[in-house]
Amino acid sequence: MVVVNVLYKVGAKNENPAKTGFAHLFEHLMFGGSINVPNFDTPLQLAGGDNNAFTNNDITNYYETLPAANIETALWVESDRMLQLDFSEQSLEVQRKVVCEEFKQRYLNQPYGDVWLKLRPLAYKTHPYQWATIGKELSHIENASLKDVKEFFYKHYGPDNAILSIAGNISFDETVRLAEKWFGGIENRNITKTNMPIEPLQNEERFETVKADVPQKAIYKAYHMCDRLHVDFHATDFMSDILSGGKSGRLLNKLVKEQKLFSDINAYISGDIDAGLFVVEGRLNDNITFEQAEEGISIELIKLQQETVTDTELQKVKNKAESIFVFGQLNLMNKAMNLAFAENIGHIDWVNTELDLYNNVQKEHIQKVAKQVLVPTNCSTLYYEPK
Repeated sequence: MVVVNVLYKVGAKNENPAKTGFAHLFEHLMFGGSINVPNFDTPLQLAGGDNNAFTNNDITNYYETLPAANIETALWVESDRMLQLDFSEQSLEVQRKVVCEEFKQRYLNQPYGDVWLKLRPLAYKTHPYQWATIGKELSHIENASLKDVKEFFYKHYGPDNAILSIAGNISFDETVRLAEKWFGGIENRNITKTNMPIEPLQNEERFETVKADVPQKAIYKAYHMCDRLHVDFHATDFMSDILSGGKSGRLLNKLVKEQKLFSDINAYISGDIDAGLFVVEGRLNDNITFEQAEEGISIELIKLQQETVTDTELQKVKNKAESIFVFGQLNLMNKAMNLAFAENIGHIDWVNTELDLYNNVQKEHIQKVAKQVLVPTNCSTLYYEPK
């Protein structure tokens, strides 16, 4: 078997603020047929393969898994849609309807579905992380024109803005030969790198209350944290695992099991390439007020600032990181994706060495990060109240 992965260095952060959701729209449009391949799925299925894609705020990633003997089918369809999509009003209309329905179903008509539509602009005032991958609002996709779509394609989708990674039963020399065969003739788009604005330091608490058709009260607290390449990133990741990593996580044991303030609660990082967010979210039990919930969370966060974590807690999260790393190496798709992502952030060596960065994290580093990140003036809080 072999996996072909094409990562485009375009995500929601690269969009025009007045025309958001285009990177995600293109995730769909790229399956709508290209200049020489009218149906993307059929040749791959006939070759015994399958395919998919995802978009986030930083990248758009496409991948195919198929027998190694049929790898050229994947390279053919990927190179052809990089060369030129089948731009037509019909294709745009079909995919626009799909994306609009997804927007309505997952974000507008689902309880808590619009959390990130509200939390991102509350936390970010300058950086384009202020809108979600789906877009700021439905009208941006509804009003997308064929001209808009073509301009976005030629601005972002080309060999000079893409990373091709291949993993599986194929030699390096053959990989290079086939990559040159299928992609070598595609001209660069002369794509210019976008300089992202830096989000100013937040120095005041921000709050927003939403009254919606939700089953119970919920709270979302977003703290600004470092970027993916910062020396504090891995310690911040561990901090979220100590609070919320499995059945022994502090928040679960203290606030769900012991104090019964929440029915569930989690902490996690957004993992963005630029400066991201450390998020604590929970759903309150029926008889609990927001003030009680806030106090419970605050006590646990202050503990991280005042005391170092235990040796057992640190070893537990290190074991988890090693487990994820080792088992990830067994999966061809993970290998291909990890190679592409590591190349994208400029640290291709991390596919083999990032585990060392996790293992080198000390208790004092986690405490230092907690003091810097988990402060009220660095926090944007969203309250959900049932109507």
